Amino acid sequence: MAEIKDPENTIVITLKDGPVVIELLTDVAPKHAARMKDLARAGAYDNVAFHRVIEGFMAQTGDVANANMEKDYNPGRAGTGGSDMPDLPAEFSKLPHDRGTLGAARSQNPNSANSQFFINFGDNHFLNGQYTVYGRVIEGMEHVDKIARGEPPVNPDRMISVKVAADA
Repeated sequence: MAEIKDPENTIVITLKDGPVVIELLTDVAPKHAARMKDLARAGAYDNVAFHRVIEGFMAQTGDVANANMEKDYNPGRAGTGGSDMPDLPAEFSKLPHDRGTLGAARSQNPNSANSQFFINFGDNHFLNGQYTVYGRVIEGMEHVDKIARGEPPVNPDRMISVKVAADA
């Protein structure tokens, strides 16, 4: 596994093909990074589907209200919910939406991000300055590349488990 410099600010997502290690960018987007750690520690992301996966663009997940494939999974509602915590204010930065970066999914309102996020398959610079970047994949992008495509996928992949590296 990748050398983890800061286990408290590193997330490990277990996918069907292997682990994905994400470095959280706490200096750039501290509220978004903290939210991801809180939800991971609560087990809220475990078994949550990738509900929107677009070839060459991104894989979106994190709807903890409607997309838990082991509890009340609703494919028709997946992507419409968040957590029971309040929405987050935008934390826009100069960081580009490069391949492997994590972006906060939101509605038209820039301050509506909650639990959903996406991982960029490619450099999606048209998103720069419009969506909060708060992490980057440092290992396991080849596993992200194998996530089933679709809006929604016919047989969606899921985050089997999501842990803060310090807790693993």
